[in-house]
Amino acid sequence: MENQILVNFIQTPDGTKIYSRHRHDYVTYIDKNGREYMVDGGLDYLRRNIHNDAPFTELSLYEGDDFSIIRNEFAWGTRGKDGRQPLTFKVLSSLEDDHIQAILDTQHQIYNSIRTLFKLEQQWRTDHVE
Repeated sequence: MENQILVNFIQTPDGTKIYSRHRHDYVTYIDKNGREYMVDGGLDYLRRNIHNDAPFTELSLYEGDDFSIIRNEFAWGTRGKDGRQPLTFKVLSSLEDDHIQAILDTQHQIYNSIRTLFKLEQQWRTDHVE
């Protein structure tokens, strides 16, 4: 069995990173070279378009990859404490401790691999107190 996708993203030749955050999240970007790049599939599958003469860099992260990298790329969508703010994505390393605990306490539908990320972040913070 393959490891679970945790972050689905590429970097285009001009250095732009584009992410697909959920299934059927088809995201496109026109690179400075004039070519259109796309990512799709979120945490369920990887889908790309290919330009052989101007390739992208695959950066997707999986379960078992270096957590110090994952924590700075995996992003959680939030609408604020009251749930009424515009959707924004915050990387795991930037979430407040209370927010992480609230996610673990209330978001029972998330993949176990994602739940594990939040627990790993809690442990990371305990182990790396400055």
